[in-house]
Amino acid sequence: MSDNIYENLTQLGSHTALPDDPKDAVLERVPNPKKDMEYNVRFTAPEFTSLCPLTGAPDFAHLMIDYVPGDWLVESKSLKLFLGSFRNHGSFHEDCTLEIAKRLVEITEPKWLRIGGYWYPRGGIPIDVFYQTGEAPKGVWIPEQGVPPYKGRG
Repeated sequence: MSDNIYENLTQLGSHTALPDDPKDAVLERVPNPKKDMEYNVRFTAPEFTSLCPLTGAPDFAHLMIDYVPGDWLVESKSLKLFLGSFRNHGSFHEDCTLEIAKRLVEITEPKWLRIGGYWYPRGGIPIDVFYQTGEAPKGVWIPEQGVPPYKGRG
């Protein structure tokens, strides 16, 4: 393996347009330089947006993604572009949240992954979607997600 774990990245360090659709978004990964250690990585996206697939109205969520890496890390700029690609994409809350989890599992092959999709109300009802791949590895500190039940979420 090369000493430069970033040499195969195509988006980092250059202008990359926001993909129009999550299917077109390229999630990139880099080798985990600390794969001999078990640790948690957390991504927080408090301003995630997508569109209602029926009305086209905007939907907003606070996403919390935790994962315990194996051999791979997700490259964060590619993750930001992937999440941003949902901005003009029509999909229900459950589909958005689970598609993000599915793609991250496919690209990183984590030891464990959890996502909390805390969606702001649509029709007066907040819809929260949760997924995890199984039990968290023992001995790894996994903090609570800390997103309060809906009371204005802020």
